[in-house]
Amino acid sequence: MKNIGKMGIHYLQRLKAANVPNDLIEKGQNRVIEASLTLIRERAKLKGELLRALGGVVASSSLLGVPIGHNSSFLQGPAFAPPRIREAIWCGSTNPSTEEGKDLNDPRVLTDVGDVPVQELRDCGVDDDRLMSIISESVKLVMEQEPLRPLVLGGDHSISFPVVRAVSEKLGGPVDILHLDAHPDIYHAFEGNKYSHASSFARIMEGGYARRLLQVGIRSINPEGREQGKRFGVEQYEMRTFSRDRQLLENLKLGEGVKGVYISVDVDCLDPAFAPGVSHIEPGGLSFRDVLNILHNLKGDVVAADVVEFNPQRDTVDGMTAMVAAKLVRELTAKISK
Repeated sequence: MKNIGKMGIHYLQRLKAANVPNDLIEKGQNRVIEASLTLIRERAKLKGELLRALGGVVASSSLLGVPIGHNSSFLQGPAFAPPRIREAIWCGSTNPSTEEGKDLNDPRVLTDVGDVPVQELRDCGVDDDRLMSIISESVKLVMEQEPLRPLVLGGDHSISFPVVRAVSEKLGGPVDILHLDAHPDIYHAFEGNKYSHASSFARIMEGGYARRLLQVGIRSINPEGREQGKRFGVEQYEMRTFSRDRQLLENLKLGEGVKGVYISVDVDCLDPAFAPGVSHIEPGGLSFRDVLNILHNLKGDVVAADVVEFNPQRDTVDGMTAMVAAKLVRELTAKISK
């Protein structure tokens, strides 16, 4: 998978070695980038116009896929997750109602603007600095079309940095973040990669895009993770004390005095008994109902969210984890839409 993910970069290097002019390559890349952004812009515009015409919508969840996997430190299967999550959302084995009674068939509740074409961009030699900017710009294009709010399908956890950056910049200030994960993902630059999925929240906190960062479900953390948490004032809730912390975590109130609440759910926050299809299996995690209790009881204006790190290549044959990820998306949809 790593070789596949780097094919575009290697191809670009060969072109440069063959003395192909840089401006020719850059012009071609710019055309592909603009075409990619144009498709998302026009789809978001269409969905926004529809909802404004229907009326009565304050906020509506809009799916945006970011199928990125090459910033994973272990397996890159999360790049294949967005279509599998969508398939599971609309699986005929369940009905389109969320637990709180919202109908996903109602476009005022849920729309979809498609995917950022990550692999196509990388095939054209677009590097990670530009790719992260493209992801941020894509999120902003969704947010420009009120009442759409982005619900982002990963992909590995590296996507949270450009998404949160875009949300904070678009809203004009920091947000509070609820981050559910087995890992704190706050290394300075894991394995030398500043965009590693294990470093996304270091970039977020460095950028001042969050006022409070609450990390829940943590059970794989080393001294650097704790030191970085202290450096940035992160509120880390480890599984070893979850029984003590449960009442607090199931009655959170976030977002007052800032621009709202961002929720990031790494599927491996769940115990692998509930979600085996992840790259990093960490026993001793949250139950699915634990997660829903935290989400359902949270008080705050949820302005955007992501669901990340589902790895279809490690899922069961009947797609159990896909259904789990889809259920998370469905319940986050209900939390965002109003």
